[in-house]
Amino acid sequence: MNITKLEQMYDVLRGADKQSLVAVWANDSHTVSAVSQAIDLGIVDGILVGDKAEIENVCQKENIDIKKFRIEHAASDVEAANKAVKLIVSGEGNILMKGLLSTDKYMRAILNKEAGLLPPKGVLSHVTVIENAFYHKLLVVGDVAIIPEPDLKQKVAIANYLINTAKAIGIETPKLAVVSATEQVLPGMQSSVDASLLSKMGERGQISGAVIDGPLSLDAAIDKESADTKKIGGEVAGNADCLLFPNLDAGNVFYKMNSKLSKAEMGAFVAGAKVPCVLSSRGDSTKTKLNSIALCAMLAGAKK
Repeated sequence: MNITKLEQMYDVLRGADKQSLVAVWANDSHTVSAVSQAIDLGIVDGILVGDKAEIENVCQKENIDIKKFRIEHAASDVEAANKAVKLIVSGEGNILMKGLLSTDKYMRAILNKEAGLLPPKGVLSHVTVIENAFYHKLLVVGDVAIIPEPDLKQKVAIANYLINTAKAIGIETPKLAVVSATEQVLPGMQSSVDASLLSKMGERGQISGAVIDGPLSLDAAIDKESADTKKIGGEVAGNADCLLFPNLDAGNVFYKMNSKLSKAEMGAFVAGAKVPCVLSSRGDSTKTKLNSIALCAMLAGAKK
């Protein structure tokens, strides 16, 4: 099923095997409510790692049946992060989720060389799926949160993560636009040089499973009229499924513009770890966190 709206993920997942989610420092109502709803929808089984008394208090205030969760007590956010990762490593979960702890502590547990979730020579990146009412389908974008200035090797990894995510939501052959400020290949603009190399790697099968074009400016990538006016042909221009940004500044601005000005629905996760990891802001809504859980469940199911 080609998913064109985030809510369609729930229909697909209702008929699939449930995944096992481990939430880190799950002491806040948004995290607990999102996991609770995911359990009610039959998407996951949930393990909450955090302050047991605080979790019980949240469940009481939100009128949530605490018996639907398995609770693992931790006295601090760092202890919760390390304990949650150990549960994943031991095979008791296949989705990790960030709760009310800072991103640096969450990532430190994932990256722990002795007991973390990063494969040898692995590259972590952030993938977001955006449902914007002004675009005709979902957009899979990255990186908006982790790699400040990705080099070519990291961009190859990001491209593969975007392609795999697009395939997991039913896009058989994703159209990936490598974004730069211009469609011209300019030696003095590294993003345009990298984009042309990635496009050629796609043509030669070094990056497989997608149609890749770049460099493309953002308007040419997502607006057919702009692409036609600029006389840019090809399958990707004006119809991109995936956007690979040149750096974190560009990606993060795009993400927040969609979130705040367009009020877009989103789901996001960290790719490149041994399991998909929900990485949402501590201020994100319950709906965004639930979308992120569903997205990770789609990815976890596709891995099996």
